[in-house]
Amino acid sequence: MAPIDARSELETHQVENQPPPAGPYDPWEADPVLRFWARVCGADQDALATYGRELGTDALSDAARDANRMPPELVAFDRAGRRIDEVRFHPGYHAQLSAGLSAGYAALPWEAAPGGHATHAAMVYMISGVDPGAACPMTMTYAAVPALTGQGPLAEAWAAKLISRRYDPAVAPLSAKSGATLGMAMTEKQGGSDVRANATRAEHGPDGWRLTGHKWFCSAPMSDGFLTLAQTDAGLTCFLVPRWLEDGTRNRIHLMRLKEKLGNRSNASAEIEYHGALAYPIGAPGDGVRRIIRMVHHTRLDTAMAPAGLMGAALGAALRWAQSRKVFQRCLIDQPLMAQVLADLALEVEGTAALAFRVAEAFDAGADDFARPAVALAKYVANKRAPAMIAEAMECLGGMGYTDDTPMPLFYREAPLNGIWEGSGNVICLDVLRTLGRSEAAQAAIKDAMARVRGSDRRFDGALEAFEARWPGLPEQAEARYHVETLALLLTAATLIEHARPGVADAYVGARLVGARAFSVGATPGLPANVILSPFLDSGAV
Repeated sequence: MAPIDARSELETHQVENQPPPAGPYDPWEADPVLRFWARVCGADQDALATYGRELGTDALSDAARDANRMPPELVAFDRAGRRIDEVRFHPGYHAQLSAGLSAGYAALPWEAAPGGHATHAAMVYMISGVDPGAACPMTMTYAAVPALTGQGPLAEAWAAKLISRRYDPAVAPLSAKSGATLGMAMTEKQGGSDVRANATRAEHGPDGWRLTGHKWFCSAPMSDGFLTLAQTDAGLTCFLVPRWLEDGTRNRIHLMRLKEKLGNRSNASAEIEYHGALAYPIGAPGDGVRRIIRMVHHTRLDTAMAPAGLMGAALGAALRWAQSRKVFQRCLIDQPLMAQVLADLALEVEGTAALAFRVAEAFDAGADDFARPAVALAKYVANKRAPAMIAEAMECLGGMGYTDDTPMPLFYREAPLNGIWEGSGNVICLDVLRTLGRSEAAQAAIKDAMARVRGSDRRFDGALEAFEARWPGLPEQAEARYHVETLALLLTAATLIEHARPGVADAYVGARLVGARAFSVGATPGLPANVILSPFLDSGAV
């Protein structure tokens, strides 16, 4: 039976000039940019269509909304006063994790299927526009696998549970679980990004290694275990710390408090303390940073892709509003100035998605010389653009966009996160310079990506020549942001020139590389709105 429409005839007025009630939002079918770049980069489109349909069901849509309305709760003690150190989540959170992990979010890249990282990255894009909080534990579970691989039977047993495609939230040791999740706990109060300043200490005793210390940020504290860093006599070392021990006891990890965060509410972040917690070394003693950076490298792929997903979902909401809302007897989408704003927003989504998917493709190809600097470039530029872009998309809805009746406030609150997580802006810029300075192969890989399209667009050629003239080598530290931003825009333009729909690359080069860059969205002169927006609209022209 068809659903009964809500009543529009009210006692004081008639509800009109409002968009029709939003139906199920399938993030795969609703987003032509996502579908285009996923196909270009070799992602598994059937798997993505299946996951998109599931995310678009009423059940998971309600689960995502409810999990953010009713945030997790720290339960440090049971009713008798015994420590249990658990976080209780809304069932909607568990439903999102179950759907994502069973779809292969954490497993696909390690199952030897073609396009595994690109398919994973597309799933990151989709969940970011539905419930970005659910992405965090799944991302870390995915990214922990390369840090554990080849590190002995215990680590391999953990890796097998991480890619099992099963979500098992039970409080139980690894051997009793059908699947596991793994979080990360690195930063401390005194050091932040400078993890070499960590003070957590690891001592070796008759029953193995024990950790004592604090961690200022622990993402997803109800994970089955964490990768963490602690000092040994040999230096900073990576450890795997299980939450539940095989003898049926709880490890000595105290959850001190949950962070009151700006962004999503569905996931928890915590401060934790180790009070002689049992831990297992991963990698060589003193080699902790190089070991855990394998995890960080892969989480950075997700922090480059997630802002594209947030922006894509925000653009979709703005477009749906503009196609239905009338002002001065015309739909907003038919107003030339609004069309320019929406086209500028769409161009940003195209560029951000293109570069992030290009990086995912490099992960699949094992092209590490390109992937290592490019993932940092993509993360930097995507996250600098996301907050302003999402704010502008929110403004397209007017006052409605500022209310939680729409998803815009969630997207806006979430927008700064990925720019801070896994290296804030300055850290990322310095990392790019360090990578390029240490590796001629990395420099060559980035140059080759742009050389492939040299001669295709004289404006691009001019911008590239200006870049090379200004920086024949690496810049001084004070110019690192300018250098990294410009290089990221050039690399984005090169990707669009090579693969994008006709007209998109031309518009991007004109709007982002040449002339005076507009300070505000929609102020870029001459954007071909009909070309840029045509895939999003029912008809081909605005």
